[in-house]
Amino acid sequence: MAALRADVAIIGGGVAGCSAALHMARAGLAVVLLEKGAFGSQASGVNAGGVRQQGRDPVELPLARRSRALWARMSELVGVDVEFEPKGHLKLARSEAAMAELENYAATVRPYGLDIHLVGRNALRMEYPWLGDAVVGASLCADDGQANPRLVAPAFARAARLAGADVREHERIIDVARLSSGFTLTAASGLEVRATQIVNTAGAWGGEIAARFGEPVPIALMTPNMIVTEPLPPFISRLIGVVGGGVYFNQTKRGNLVFGGGQGWGDLAQERGRPLPIVTAETIGHAIACIPALSGAQVIRSWTGLEGVMPDRIPVIGPSHTTPGLWHAFGFSGHGFQLGPAVGAVLDELVRTGATTTPIAAFDIGRFA
Repeated sequence: MAALRADVAIIGGGVAGCSAALHMARAGLAVVLLEKGAFGSQASGVNAGGVRQQGRDPVELPLARRSRALWARMSELVGVDVEFEPKGHLKLARSEAAMAELENYAATVRPYGLDIHLVGRNALRMEYPWLGDAVVGASLCADDGQANPRLVAPAFARAARLAGADVREHERIIDVARLSSGFTLTAASGLEVRATQIVNTAGAWGGEIAARFGEPVPIALMTPNMIVTEPLPPFISRLIGVVGGGVYFNQTKRGNLVFGGGQGWGDLAQERGRPLPIVTAETIGHAIACIPALSGAQVIRSWTGLEGVMPDRIPVIGPSHTTPGLWHAFGFSGHGFQLGPAVGAVLDELVRTGATTTPIAAFDIGRFA
């Protein structure tokens, strides 16, 4: 089998990798994208679909703001509807201390251009009468929203293919090596790719790729425990989060309530994960405490996926410190779905010019050296 030749080979077909393939192909690069499973089958496709800026580490906000601009024209960008709704993100406080935390955060992120509106108990009851008594206040980022995570990465992949990228599912990389002038990648199928540069968007497996090039990082596995109910009459008008975690949820266009909280079980080597019944029960309890009307809802499915989490809860994005031509973007720690479109645009800039217009110094892999 003759080797494929490309300017760039991308390892991993989540939202970030597929977005990178699209941006690079439209910029005229020869791109090969290899995904070991199906596009968006892990972290990018098994989340709750939150497209949120509120609650992020401030160092992520320039990237999140850039991504929000791409979400606003997502249908134009990828050519299909990915069910993006700018419905706003309401973050609930269940104590006065939690409300103070929201107030402090709103002040901290104001210089980044993120507008967060604080909502007191009385106003909250008037606007959201379905909230339970446990909620004492909230903060609203009206610019946030949600999308269908099962649609986004595949949509980027299809658009990248139409733009000229060679995008392939079910191609597991078993070897990647530096050559005198570029890299060679070998897949379990026997496929060989030779590329001038490579991009590591391998998600929970991104640390394995980095370690091959002498850059081990303390990446850990997280397995968000997710739940969906039967379709319900529409009543939850916002994407919902809670200070301190425990539960987060949204209602889809079809009426299903998608929510998550806690961790399931997962094994990276086996590439398997499953939800845990005790965690599912605890999460349902948290959800009912916030929204009592959910007490009669029928749960129809629960699931989990495998995601990579860094100790500081922010991703690795940027150049390798050991290997010229290698670029990393992994370890999004459970909140990379919103960032993915802009991460792809940043990777395109890095590959073509060696620099990006978006601040990414905080994400440098060298912080773990």
